[in-house]
Amino acid sequence: MAEKLKITLTKSTIGAIPKHKRTVAALGLKKLNSVVEMPDNASTRGMVAQVKHLVKVEEI
Repeated sequence: MAEKLKITLTKSTIGAIPKHKRTVAALGLKKLNSVVEMPDNASTRGMVAQVKHLVKVEEI
């Protein structure tokens, strides 16, 4: 398992349900194509799994 995850917002949250919008905001993603590095743990993986249709994930 990698130490960190590089998460990129690839699709807009305009049509997303409110729970998914809040999850994307909690990940620290604000604008389209914004990138954050998060620790690779169970909570981060769970958040990414919830919005997998909106983000791209790379292991660092």
